[in-house]
Amino acid sequence: MDRYIYKIATRAQWEEAKADGLFRGAPIDLADGFIHFSTAGQLLETASKHFAGQDDLLLLTAEAQALGTGLRYEPSRRGDLFPHLYGQLALEAISKIDAISLDEDGMHILPEDLDHP
Repeated sequence: MDRYIYKIATRAQWEEAKADGLFRGAPIDLADGFIHFSTAGQLLETASKHFAGQDDLLLLTAEAQALGTGLRYEPSRRGDLFPHLYGQLALEAISKIDAISLDEDGMHILPEDLDHP
């Protein structure tokens, strides 16, 4: 299990979570019945696939162990195991928030200090 896992959210989703006191999930999370996370090694592809060209995004970092038994690693793209949280995300579980910017080609720039496997 990875020490840290990551959730990409829009700034609006994060502001809503702060107002509610917890993160219920993005529309895709609500539709699928769990909150989609990525490991450090999966993050860039997740950003490219699901957030292409979008700005005003935030990278939420959570310590996997703090999420308890609702966190499961399940097969997704190409059979890779992705972390999924069954339940809502307590704001206290978020240890760091970084802005994700775009480079001149519209590609996401992720923080350099990710906990790579």
